[in-house]
Amino acid sequence: MGRNEYIQRLQMVIHHLHKVDSRHIESVPVEEVYQGQVIWRGIVEVFSVTGNPKATRCYAWSHRDGKDDEGERMVAVLGLPPVDSAQKAVQVAIASDVRSKTASTKRPRPKML
Repeated sequence: MGRNEYIQRLQMVIHHLHKVDSRHIESVPVEEVYQGQVIWRGIVEVFSVTGNPKATRCYAWSHRDGKDDEGERMVAVLGLPPVDSAQKAVQVAIASDVRSKTASTKRPRPKML
């Protein structure tokens, strides 16, 4: 898949999840470290968004997911407090995943894009 196709796929996810239009601004490398270990490393795509009264940015990326990493997960985080950077978007997404996995032991987890 080419870069333009990847950006367009992310824009479709942003529109589907957040009902906003988006324009790609930049690509930001992010590395998240916890207790001395890299727990996530990748490129976060930054978009300007229109159609949300409070958010002007969205941060989006994809990563391998599922059993043996055979699947792909698309993530799109609106730039609403406390999210004010690509790094913070990754941190919030990781924290949300941890909460979901903890809760999934009590109830089934909904499917995500």
